Amino acid sequence: MTRVLLKVGKKGVVIIPKKLREVLGIKEGDELIAEASGGALVMRPFKPKIVEIDPNLVEEMLSEEGGLEREKVESLVKKVLPRH
Repeated sequence: MTRVLLKVGKKGVVIIPKKLREVLGIKEGDELIAEASGGALVMRPFKPKIVEIDPNLVEEMLSEEGGLEREKVESLVKKVLPRH
């Protein structure tokens, strides 16, 4: 475990020492998640997972969803506006 004493500056600015940044793999421009937990401030690197998605699969799913929505609307219209 790596511990350091940090000082809160103007406007709440806290500088994370190089040693901690290196241990956590934090680089300039990275984002951190900060949360209050049990009276402690917990910060950790925000590392979103990148997932490869086939654009054709997305298009197919959207098309299917659109078809289902169209059927739902047509069903509602038939109930509201019955044919004479």
